[in-house]
Amino acid sequence: MREPIPQSRHVLKEEGKCLEMSVNCSLWQENSLSVKRFAFAKFSEVPGECFLLFTLILLMFLVSLTGNTLIALAICTSPSLHTPMYFFLANLSLLEIGYTCSVIPKMLQSLVSEARGISWEGCASQMFFFIFFGITECCLLAAMAFDRYMAICSPLHYATRMSRGVCAYLAIVSWVMGCIVGLGQTNFIFSLNFCGPCEIDHFFCDLPPLLALACGDTSQNEAAIFVAAVLCIFSPFLLIISSYVRILVAVLVMPSPEGRHKALSTCSSHLLVVTLFYGSTSATYLRSKSSHSPGVDKLLALFYTSVTSMLNPIIYSLRNKEVKGALRRTLGLKKVLTMKR
Repeated sequence: MREPIPQSRHVLKEEGKCLEMSVNCSLWQENSLSVKRFAFAKFSEVPGECFLLFTLILLMFLVSLTGNTLIALAICTSPSLHTPMYFFLANLSLLEIGYTCSVIPKMLQSLVSEARGISWEGCASQMFFFIFFGITECCLLAAMAFDRYMAICSPLHYATRMSRGVCAYLAIVSWVMGCIVGLGQTNFIFSLNFCGPCEIDHFFCDLPPLLALACGDTSQNEAAIFVAAVLCIFSPFLLIISSYVRILVAVLVMPSPEGRHKALSTCSSHLLVVTLFYGSTSATYLRSKSSHSPGVDKLLALFYTSVTSMLNPIIYSLRNKEVKGALRRTLGLKKVLTMKR
């Protein structure tokens, strides 16, 4: 077992550099140490890099919030978009808002202020919501792939097999699955003993960097993370692949080029989002512990928490005439209401 470290002290840098803080993150109890606070590692030693990174992340965060909010509003206020595909897209947009809000604000705070610390309870809450929204997104992407499969491969039975009740059931199962996995993994991780050091070498309270701080044997936790990743990340991905293989087979036997193009165009946005999301998350959670690198993990985390959430509304709006039309009407309605006020 590692020697307990009673205090993790960070020296303040001169103005213009990333600020650090003195964090009393430990509490002696008899002969053992229990960490009550954590602190996120500094982002950079180079002056000005923290401010540059803060600006980039803030811009991506604002674009993500604005884009996902507008898409959700456009779908809710446009009766023509009250279809299964857009129902799942609205869920995805709301999910992306929660996903980014669970991580980015604290990340931004730690970049430009001395408050890089986070309480034990705050870290547990952040981890729960991050896992909750992440697993829910995996399940929702699988539900969206199933919807495209039914629309292209069984168009005559699509209306009955993808009824409102079925869509609501698939969405509820996705959210409940995320909640169950989030609660289970968070409880399992925070049942471990953290005896120091308390500095998390990451942007937020993610699973691998927190496991690295735990005392004692963490092999069971690592196995649980891998099993959860296989069941809740890899299994939905297999369902997505299976759906698109069948879609491709159905498209290839269509007689007209126009029909093939129309069928594939309805799937292209979803395929691109799946590639971005699953590419980064699989590289993070399906790798062995020995292959993990803090630098690579940070880049991947920044990608799937900021970049993909920003790109999703852009991908769905730019490649979809119906969404673009609904967004124009939504923005026009906002202008009219503003003028009346």
